[in-house]
Amino acid sequence: MFSVKTLLVVLFLHVMLASMATEAASSSKVKRVKPPKPVKHVQEILTCKSRKSKCFKKPVKCPMECPKVKPKNPKDKTCFLDCYSPKCEVVCRSRKPNCNGPGAACYDPRFIGGDGIVFYFHGRSNEHFTLVFDSDFQINARFIGLRPQGRTRDYTWIQALGLKFGHHNFTLEATKTEKWDDNVDHLKLSHDGMELIIPEGHSSVWNSTNGDIQVERTSTTNSVTVTIFDLAEISVNVIPVSEEDSKIHNYQIPTNDRFAHLEVQFRFFGLSSNVEGILGRTYRQDFENPAKPGVAMPVIGGDDKYKTCSLLATDCALCVFSPDNIKDEHESITMEYDMLDCKGGRNGITCKK
Repeated sequence: MFSVKTLLVVLFLHVMLASMATEAASSSKVKRVKPPKPVKHVQEILTCKSRKSKCFKKPVKCPMECPKVKPKNPKDKTCFLDCYSPKCEVVCRSRKPNCNGPGAACYDPRFIGGDGIVFYFHGRSNEHFTLVFDSDFQINARFIGLRPQGRTRDYTWIQALGLKFGHHNFTLEATKTEKWDDNVDHLKLSHDGMELIIPEGHSSVWNSTNGDIQVERTSTTNSVTVTIFDLAEISVNVIPVSEEDSKIHNYQIPTNDRFAHLEVQFRFFGLSSNVEGILGRTYRQDFENPAKPGVAMPVIGGDDKYKTCSLLATDCALCVFSPDNIKDEHESITMEYDMLDCKGGRNGITCKK
């Protein structure tokens, strides 16, 4: 017979083996983890407050691809309802200027007219020209640039915009800088002569006292959208002339100035049939654009007709702006300029409806 001590040892070993077997069995089991619940994006509902819009007070839901008007990530596309389009529908779009879209003014400078045709306007450095004017508003631009040795004309870029509407003025400028830093704001804004300080940060907003103009940052620094209600929306981005572009085009940019300038895209609401300006004339239904599609750099002149003495002057040869003018709604242009689809690079761009 076994001794009590021996039996106790055998019993202990049996318990240990049973425990080890249980642990091994439990560790071999696959744990079932419940999948996370899908995140439901809240689709915002938009409507138009202008009685001139066909979408007036009509609720329209944003699509799932861009459910919010102001996404947390400034790189995400935003939900947009075009209150001035005959189609009352929302679309997803970038909040920064589209240099390949109608109403764009980018590079040195290259324009895309309301008719979708690409053209260049050279102008002159440190002079001012009217981009768009109608009876009730006007937009001027200040050009900066330089003329390298051996060149017969200035290389120019748009450095500032001056807006006049009613009895109000608004200016937007890219500030001069020796070194470029994306994290430093290079925008200078003013309203009726008073400098505006808009907190840096995505979606910071400023509204005028009477609510006729709004400025919203579309990135932390250097990008804004300016809206003059019932007249225009202007998307603006400040960039420097890159070293790569300087080498490619032989700009010969000096080391003490990065030639900070504006990329701009305009949208206009209810232009009259008499709209004029470097860009404005391309929105007229009777305008025959002399720029030929496919030409590398089709240039359209007019500097003699559109030159002004300052950023806010209305003294160009054809200017008709008056602060007390009231536009005749029966003369408004209703072409669907924003329905144009433009594709291509800097020069080879084609647009179609």
